[in-house]
Amino acid sequence: MEKKAELYRGKAKSVYATEDADRLVLHFRNDTSAFDGEKVEQLDRKGMVNNKFNHFIMTKLEEAGIPTQMDSLLSDDEALVKKLDMIPVECVVRNVAAGSICRRLGVEEGKDLTPPTFEFFLKNDALHDPMVNEYHIQSFGWATEDQVSKMKELTFRVNDVLKALFDEAGLILVDYKLEFGVFKGEIVLGDEFTPDGCRLWDKETRDKLDKDRFRQGLGGVVEAYEAVAARLGVTLD
Repeated sequence: MEKKAELYRGKAKSVYATEDADRLVLHFRNDTSAFDGEKVEQLDRKGMVNNKFNHFIMTKLEEAGIPTQMDSLLSDDEALVKKLDMIPVECVVRNVAAGSICRRLGVEEGKDLTPPTFEFFLKNDALHDPMVNEYHIQSFGWATEDQVSKMKELTFRVNDVLKALFDEAGLILVDYKLEFGVFKGEIVLGDEFTPDGCRLWDKETRDKLDKDRFRQGLGGVVEAYEAVAARLGVTLD
């Protein structure tokens, strides 16, 4: 599939058009950012690791009956994906308290959340991705009631599949964010699922193996991503 004009350049990924109006090329760059782009670095091999990690996870979700935008790997750092009409809302599930929920609610990090919590956030860097609810989403026309219901359903199905997958690899799926879009009238999982957009802890040591290593200056970011990939059986080389 021939890559054409760059349509969008995000913090860590670029999106390119192709000769097929229904397909895009997703390019995972080595860029790494945190705090709405205030902290930015280039980390060698990160684009490759995230691209192959994302393809592995999306394939597992497809096998479980969850529709995703993934089509195929094109190269070490590029994938062919369906072109979605993206919904500007993030769906966040938390199985363990960490990150912003601890700051907002004064909850101790590491507290198991039963049942898991679910939150919506508006994708808007200028507003620092504020939390929103179903009424906001419908009133402002970001998604319909049926679409909101489907996004929640799929997000929890993802949780069931991936909690088990990571648990078998000796990892805790602490939390994650998902983005959805519409493809030919169907709600489809888009964007990515990588350690950039979730929190993963070692089950025994609770060592952090995700982008918190970058946010918190712990070092070994790509090495942690590679260690997670190895535990899952992701082929990187």
